Amino acid sequence: MRVWCLTTDPDNFRRTANLGWTVQGIKSRREKTARELAVGDKVIYYLSKVQAFGAVVEVASECFEDREPIWVSKPGEDYPWRVEIRPEVTLEDEERWVPAAELYEDLTFVKKWPREHWKLAFQGNIREWPEEDYRVVAKALEEARA
Repeated sequence: MRVWCLTTDPDNFRRTANLGWTVQGIKSRREKTARELAVGDKVIYYLSKVQAFGAVVEVASECFEDREPIWVSKPGEDYPWRVEIRPEVTLEDEERWVPAAELYEDLTFVKKWPREHWKLAFQGNIREWPEEDYRVVAKALEEARA
């Protein structure tokens, strides 16, 4: 199992939720990374603009291409690389989203940057994360859901 952190905005997060947590698109320029996702991998959702975590899902298929417009970003940018997903812990109520800053001390990946620049850890669409960070975020989401 590998762990991935997907940075998306709240609107695109809601689009995935509205699809019933069945599929996730990845930006066109991230094809190589998208093709590395495998069944059983975990995906953590980091929500830009609000700097919070909103869900963890499990990858349920290999990567495939589909250009049906669902997610939106910059003009001319699409999300053709897709994987089927299954929800693990999802918080659709934004009041329950877990602020990333609250987990800073417990996350390994973000410490690659100086504390004052920890948000740089979330630039880009998708990146691999350590398994221990998945456990931290999943636990925090479970607690927020309760």
